Amino acid sequence: MPQHDQSTQLILVRHGQSEGNVAAEAAQRDGLERIDVPARDPDVTLSETGREQAAAIGRWLSALPADQRPEVVWSSPYRRARETAEVALEVAGLDLDQRVDERLRDRDMGVTDMLTAAGIRAAYPEEAERRDWLGKFYYRPLGGESWADVALRVRAVLTDLATTEHQRVLVTGHDVVLLLFCYVAEGLDEEQVLARARDNALGNAAICRLRSNPDSATGWDVTDYNVDEHLREDDVQVTDEPGADAEVEDDDA
Repeated sequence: MPQHDQSTQLILVRHGQSEGNVAAEAAQRDGLERIDVPARDPDVTLSETGREQAAAIGRWLSALPADQRPEVVWSSPYRRARETAEVALEVAGLDLDQRVDERLRDRDMGVTDMLTAAGIRAAYPEEAERRDWLGKFYYRPLGGESWADVALRVRAVLTDLATTEHQRVLVTGHDVVLLLFCYVAEGLDEEQVLARARDNALGNAAICRLRSNPDSATGWDVTDYNVDEHLREDDVQVTDEPGADAEVEDDDA
């Protein structure tokens, strides 16, 4: 029999493809300056493909051994993340308490929200110039957040998760937020996390897994990153759509 493991285990899931992802991709493809988003960012829902991806997560969860299935859900308050958890749990047949935590919300893009890279440079050239100077990690758009700001939120959540009464937690959220979970857990630096975002960004409904480890310098180990076999095995479309202004930022519409 396997040895009982008292560590905290996190299953991090990026939300399925959203209607905002679809709108952002269309705007970039057509060279538009504004993204025709269907709702304010917290209210953007999953696309039909996104719901299929969430269902594939549910089938993956149901196939896990009982001692590896999550005991509770922590979710971003944004609709697309909550929907992903709801669909996955329904398909998996899991009835779990869900904790909505605003610290898991998507990055706030401030005045650059709903703009493509071309739109930002046209409407706010000084913002684009400031981002070019500061770099993606530390640049904070007017009224918004930098990646470093989001990392502070993530560190606070990880501190709480390390002491939660539950051993296994499903976390549903957004690509940059979950990428920064791994950044903190692995002790990456600015250059390393930006390289990962560029070369191996989290796909829609991709899975990462973290395990607490008191012997690690950060207190955590990343045991899986950007796993999407559950989608491929179910013949569900794999999408890795970046956010609304990926050429300038990595938002997650």
